[in-house]
Amino acid sequence: MYSYEKSKVVIQQLPYEHTSSYLSGSAKGPEAIIKASEFVECYDEETEREIVNKVGIATLPAVDFTGKVNEDAVNLIEAETSSLLKDNKFVISLGAEHTVTYGIVKAFSRKYSNLTVLQIDAHSDLRSTYHDNKYSHACVMARIHEMGLTICQAGIRAQCKEEAELIKSADNIHTFYAHQIRKNPLWIEELIFPMSNNVYITIDADGFDPSVIPAVGTAEPNGLFWTETTELLKAVCRERNVVGFDIVECAPQQGSIISEYTLAKLAYKLIGYRFG
Repeated sequence: MYSYEKSKVVIQQLPYEHTSSYLSGSAKGPEAIIKASEFVECYDEETEREIVNKVGIATLPAVDFTGKVNEDAVNLIEAETSSLLKDNKFVISLGAEHTVTYGIVKAFSRKYSNLTVLQIDAHSDLRSTYHDNKYSHACVMARIHEMGLTICQAGIRAQCKEEAELIKSADNIHTFYAHQIRKNPLWIEELIFPMSNNVYITIDADGFDPSVIPAVGTAEPNGLFWTETTELLKAVCRERNVVGFDIVECAPQQGSIISEYTLAKLAYKLIGYRFG
């Protein structure tokens, strides 16, 4: 709808899928979300505005990962993201596997000092390696942790002992497990408290309960629901400077559009919270 030059917001598609460990298909996620977004109403009843007409949103062609895996893929993502940031765009990334977030955050950390990463996810993704690959989707937050950034996690409900011990020992990892959230009415306030001013948000689709987003590679019960997730995102946008976000790990299911449509609407909601 809007050209690159006239858009403040740009959406980059990163269909990189190399290390899926359960169900595959996330490479089709970015395109499916873009297609579903055509059916999301431009007027948002909550923010009472058509945010697309305020900021302009341009969708970019999918990045080509032919011949690029692991470190090469991460470097390509970092370079592509850096180019967009140099043009002063607000970058939204739609990824396949969660590995893409490492390259994205590397680019953002160079532009924004004192960056916090807010992770909505079922899994900690803090393994040092997985299947002998440090660039696995299961290791993405371990790589980001090595960068020295503050990490705030919401909805975690599947991890190995190594990850649990790292969270307990690290001063800059703040985790609200799924089983804790509904017992603590102050969980959003407490999760935001340790965040620095600049916040990057990464949303793994499996952070949601499977009843909300069923089309994911590794579904886990007892996930986040729509309202508690949007309330968190709204509060973060109100109290901190959200510099960008990604949505990853949607693996579309044949005959159903629920997941990709819901994620498209979530992206539009988040743009509204950020620029409304």
